[in-house]
Amino acid sequence: MRERRKFSRVVYHVEASVCQDENTWISSILDLSLKGALLKKPENWTKTDNTVFDINFCLHDSDIELFMEVTLVNDDDDYLRFLINHVDIDSVSHLKRLIELNVGDHQLLKRELAQLADLKDQV
Repeated sequence: MRERRKFSRVVYHVEASVCQDENTWISSILDLSLKGALLKKPENWTKTDNTVFDINFCLHDSDIELFMEVTLVNDDDDYLRFLINHVDIDSVSHLKRLIELNVGDHQLLKRELAQLADLKDQV
């Protein structure tokens, strides 16, 4: 089977808040990429017709907080899969560095950033 994933995912376990309107759920990030995030489904999760959410989390042992606007693309029994729509400049800088440190291949990360820029131009 051919791999469809275009962006490297890194395992990164940290508590995160998933917010929508007046609702906030506490969850755990399981992995991240430049384009998406996999989270553990919160126990009190309630489905909604609106698929746009905000996710925020702090880097380990840091007060650096990352914010991202995401779209829920898959909701199964245990996991929530999100596509990242927008990340502010500070958060994307930290996300890039986090992935760079975990992937360990600067050239691969450069290719993925270029690919991400190409995707943004197509929208």
